[in-house]
Amino acid sequence: MSKRPVEIVVLSDIHLGTYGCNSKELLRYLKSIDPKMIILNGDIIDIWQFNKSYFPESHLKVLRRFLKYVSADIPVYYLTGNHDEMLRKFADFEMGSLKLQNKLVLELDGKKAWFFHGDVFDTTMKHSKWVAKLGGKGYDLLIILNTFMNWISEKLGRGRISLSQKVKDSVKGVVKYVNNFEETAAEIAMCSDYQFVICGHIHQPQIKVMKGKDGAEVLYLNSGDWVENSTALEYHEQQWTLYRHDQTQKQDEEEIKAQYKEALNYEFLLKEVIADLPES
Repeated sequence: MSKRPVEIVVLSDIHLGTYGCNSKELLRYLKSIDPKMIILNGDIIDIWQFNKSYFPESHLKVLRRFLKYVSADIPVYYLTGNHDEMLRKFADFEMGSLKLQNKLVLELDGKKAWFFHGDVFDTTMKHSKWVAKLGGKGYDLLIILNTFMNWISEKLGRGRISLSQKVKDSVKGVVKYVNNFEETAAEIAMCSDYQFVICGHIHQPQIKVMKGKDGAEVLYLNSGDWVENSTALEYHEQQWTLYRHDQTQKQDEEEIKAQYKEALNYEFLLKEVIADLPES
């Protein structure tokens, strides 16, 4: 089977080590492409919610696939995010073609591209990290419930639904937050004379031109995630495109049953939530 050539692939918010990670869909995507460069734009391994009782084989296979690129001398840039922020202390570490950084600037066909995760714009992250972590646990539980509901929905011959997306769409504050995030990233990029600004963090895949008050413009891109959207950014032949994985394929029934059964053990999640609460 021939693989599709891609010059640069940008992935973010994979959240390996959590129940919501669509690792098998990601593996199918990675096996279908022949990339010349991989940029992992934060929240690849979810250290925040990492639990030693849950790191399935498919998650390990994703890591092995990335290491396979490194062994083939394909450049792999790992840019840190908030869920893997513990790695920031090791910024500038290099091992072969693998480079660990907090941000990245590349020149692509004469245009400057700025890559970074984007959590620096998140005020919740800066001032109330325990609230952000607590929200992450609730988000994980919502994804677990969504997985089970999609299994039932597929059994009934219906399509998938996204509970988290419905919640986001119904909350005006979330829409405002996303807009502010995009505008802030674009403004800083324009001030720094970048033509492309590429983020992750907010789980909102996007490619759009953002214009400043002085007439300047920048192409804002967000690679989305592999929890809800299963998306990636691709740069090839001087063009950016947003890849969306086909989610109409039925999930493995035994995997979903095992995942749901294990997810019903809320004890470890409850302990993690309590541990994250600030001391009085």
